Amino acid sequence: MGRRRRLIGLRMLITGASQGIGKALAEEAAARGVQVLAAARSVDLLEELADQVQAKGWILKTVQADVTSPQDRQKMVDAAMSRFGGLDILVNNAGIGATGHFADVGGERMRKIMEVNFFGTTETTRVFLPLLLKGTTPAIVNISSIAGKRGIPARSDYSASKFAVQGFSEALRAEVAKDGIDVLVVCPGLTQTNFSKNMLEQKALVQLDHLRGMTPQQVAWATLRSIEKGRNEICLTFQGKLITLVSRFFPRLADRIARRKIRSLFQEEIAARERERNPLSPKR
Repeated sequence: MGRRRRLIGLRMLITGASQGIGKALAEEAAARGVQVLAAARSVDLLEELADQVQAKGWILKTVQADVTSPQDRQKMVDAAMSRFGGLDILVNNAGIGATGHFADVGGERMRKIMEVNFFGTTETTRVFLPLLLKGTTPAIVNISSIAGKRGIPARSDYSASKFAVQGFSEALRAEVAKDGIDVLVVCPGLTQTNFSKNMLEQKALVQLDHLRGMTPQQVAWATLRSIEKGRNEICLTFQGKLITLVSRFFPRLADRIARRKIRSLFQEEIAARERERNPLSPKR
């Protein structure tokens, strides 16, 4: 466990803040008296967010930035210094995804996802560490996913990126403990956002129903509450918690369920392959 903290008056930067969980975090944090610096690629969406929040008298500034760009990462640091004189909480939320089986897609897609989800997180953290060292009850918050606790079929590249974030966060937490910096990992399950619409590709036979998940506001509330309490990690949604528990304590069962699901989706392909190998076998 990390340190408890009061959010009011603290300075927080949120990447990927123009939509979904990032936007909800920015709005809820500002409502609690946090000085928010919202970062994203879309200027129009950032301006819309700023107008909505500032109209309520809350503090929110914006900076247009792409976490994969070294120049933009430095621009975020400069904005934090010029707007707020430093930073107390860094929220690495920016992320992208895609669906489709590993064998059916090219390596470039994996590289794009890792560049945003993993290297965007690690390198943004790297440039902000000097500011956080001088911050008040500083914390790093990495928005991961249940897919970072259990690999999801047809989402191998996204799962890999989130597993990498998980490992990075655990190692970093131990390293910066001596500096008084907390590291929180947030693992949402299905969330009602435009994430699926913004994917690089959608090639999975079965699409997850994000409308059945938590709202972004619920994720934001749980995240801010965990920052206040100094938690190290939270997993959200009942289904997400169940997947995590089964994977941890009954890994063979989790593997069997995943294999059975995939085999049911590809029954015709499997049967055709068997006929090619053994032409005398009866058709099913």
